[in-house]
Amino acid sequence: MIQAPIQDKELSEYLAALPADDMIHFTMCEGRIRGALFQGTRFVNQMRAQHNTGILESYILGQACLSAALLIPALMKGREHLSLHYDVPDSPAKGFCVEADSTGWVRGYLMETHIPVEKPLENWDLRPFLGGEGYMTIQTVHPEDKYPQTSSVNTTGNIADDIVFYFDRSAQLKTALTTSIQMDKQGRIIGAGGIFIQVMPESGGTYNGVQKRGAQIDSASDKAADDALITDVESVFRTAPSLGLWFSQGRTHEELLQELFGSFSPVVALHRSIVFDCPCSEESYAEHLRRLPADQLAELKKDDTLEIICRNCGSVYRIPTSGL
Repeated sequence: MIQAPIQDKELSEYLAALPADDMIHFTMCEGRIRGALFQGTRFVNQMRAQHNTGILESYILGQACLSAALLIPALMKGREHLSLHYDVPDSPAKGFCVEADSTGWVRGYLMETHIPVEKPLENWDLRPFLGGEGYMTIQTVHPEDKYPQTSSVNTTGNIADDIVFYFDRSAQLKTALTTSIQMDKQGRIIGAGGIFIQVMPESGGTYNGVQKRGAQIDSASDKAADDALITDVESVFRTAPSLGLWFSQGRTHEELLQELFGSFSPVVALHRSIVFDCPCSEESYAEHLRRLPADQLAELKKDDTLEIICRNCGSVYRIPTSGL
C-alpha cells in the first residue's frame, strides 16, 4: 500500500498528541467472559486518507473497519483471514466489503463511494443508508482449509447488531459489540474505537491460560449465579460511554476497561497493533499483468504506462509497460 498522508495539519498535530492506537485482549469473571477493546482514532483517519472519503462515507466505512478489527480476536485462533461483506443493493450505500488478517491489518471499501444525502442528517443512525433487504456474509480462511468457511445473515442496517446476531446464530455465543466515531464541527475524525465481549461456553477449558468459569458450573445454584453474573455484565456494557468521545478526550482503553468492568476483575491478556493497511504493491500488480494472455498483454503495452487503483486501499500505481 502507498500510505496516503493526512493533509490537514491541524488534524495531524491533534493525532500526534493522542495516545497511540492499540487493541487489548482481556478476560474477566475468572475467564467466563473474554473481550477486546480497540483504541483506533489513527486507524480510521488513515482509512479516510486512503480513500479520500466524505463525512458520511467515512462514518460508514469507519464503522465497518472497526467492526472487522474486532472480529480478529473474536473469530481468529491462529493464522487466518476474514472478509465481512455487507450487500444491500437497494440501499443508498449499497454496502461494503472489508477484510481483516490475523497479522493485524484491515482494508476495505464502500460499494457506493458518493452516497446521496437528500436532507441534513439528524443523527448517526445508518439504517437510512444501509437498511433494506440484504445479507451480511462473513467468510474465514485458514491456510490449511480446503474451502473457506462462510455464513450469512439478513441485514438490518445496524452493523454491530448484525454481527451480534451472526454470533448468536452461527456459534451460539452470547456477544455484545459496539463501535463509535466522534467528529468535530469541521467533520474531522477526532476519536474512534470499538469493544466486544463474549460469554465463553460452559464446557470448561482455558482461555489465554485462564481457567474458564464455565468449567465450574455443575449445579442449579451455580447456573443461577452464572446467569445473574452475565446479566450484570450485559447491564454494565449498556452503560458504556461513546468510545469515540472517550478517546477524543485523550483517555485510554485501559482506563475505560477499569472504569466500566473493574468490578468483574478484568485481566489484560495482551496488547496488539491493528492498522489500516493493504498488502498490495506495484510488483504484485505487475506480476498479475504478466500472467495475462499474450494478446491482452500486447494490447496493454500500446500505452507506455498503466494506471491501476487498488479498490481496497485507494493506492494508485503507475506501472511502466516496458517491464511487463
